[in-house]
Amino acid sequence: MNLAPHIDQTFLGADATEKEIKKLCRESVRYGFASVCVNPFWVKICKRILKKTQVKVCTVVGFPLGANVSFVKAFEAERAVKDGADEIDIVINIGALKSGNYNEVRKDIASVVRVVKGRTVKLILETCYLTSGEIVQACRIASLAGVLFVKTSTGFGSGGAKVQDVKLIKKVLPPFMKVKASGGIKDYNTAIKLIKAGADRLGTSSGVKIVSEEKLRNKN
Repeated sequence: MNLAPHIDQTFLGADATEKEIKKLCRESVRYGFASVCVNPFWVKICKRILKKTQVKVCTVVGFPLGANVSFVKAFEAERAVKDGADEIDIVINIGALKSGNYNEVRKDIASVVRVVKGRTVKLILETCYLTSGEIVQACRIASLAGVLFVKTSTGFGSGGAKVQDVKLIKKVLPPFMKVKASGGIKDYNTAIKLIKAGADRLGTSSGVKIVSEEKLRNKN
């Protein structure tokens, strides 16, 4: 299969420079990735570079802890859309979920969905901090709040994407919703296992390495 259209090529490090972000965009066009995923500050630059390409601009909201108040998340998302973001990855309020404040969690997510006006929203669960039951509950909340994707991880937590978590999320979600696996995806073998488990999109900073490995395998 062709993995490139499933990859959100990601650079969310605090030390990202403008030169590196521009390189990220050029590489994403060259390899045909689904999107670049960057911090909000870089959205305008990415949109300017990618405007006439098929590569989308994705950014993060409430990142990486998810503990911002809803008003701040909504403002952050609205501003990102104005700057040119096509997709928004929002971190769930992990503490509220674990406290059983499900209605607050739903309203928090819905506040972002409302302001982005039909653009793709991906809900980041940070599965390393959740039980299986909490993952199931989060998926149910996600479907009620109107997001299109449920995403496993930020890449900044204590663990990343796991095959069993992707399978669980895929099983629980309604058919129209999708799964994004992220965190610790650094090679072709890991990427293909997550796709086979049910991931529709992969968030990784190793997209070039992964598709290069894929091309080498296809030659052999």
